[in-house]
Amino acid sequence: MVSNAAGKPFRHATPRSTGKFDRRRYSPLPFPRTTHMIDSLKAPLVVAGRILLALMFVISGAGKLGNIAGTAGYIASAGLPAASVLAVLVGLLEVVAGIALIVGFKARWAALALGLFTLLASVVFHAYWSAPAAQQYVQQLMFMKNLAVAGGMFIVASLGAGPLSLDARRAAI
Repeated sequence: MVSNAAGKPFRHATPRSTGKFDRRRYSPLPFPRTTHMIDSLKAPLVVAGRILLALMFVISGAGKLGNIAGTAGYIASAGLPAASVLAVLVGLLEVVAGIALIVGFKARWAALALGLFTLLASVVFHAYWSAPAAQQYVQQLMFMKNLAVAGGMFIVASLGAGPLSLDARRAAI
């Protein structure tokens, strides 16, 4: 009999005669068959995740392209060269890769590019370890948020866009 740390049997634990382990019969959860419900939500959850991850890039990129001078000034304040060119390139990267991620077109490459860009931008623009004491907390929050976003991007880069994507449709043809 399978039991929990307190020595009590799990709610649905019953011995099996086949000798094979069946996780549904020995689940520590009160509803062991809920995985079917979660499986049915996988495709829409992946789409929602892609949209939520990409939305910040599409909005930010459009803002950069709409205010190239302001974006270039911010980039120049970090000591980077060719700030105007970088402002346009970064804006285009965010918009194009963000839209590609939303629709699931070349999503692995788009996610990888956005993830690497996010890590680089975090180190350059949110270096909380060298920020004034009054700004360290906010810069650390921004840095950690960007690490989480990059992590999400790397998951998409490794697992793909999911079944509701242009990538999946192209693979099925």
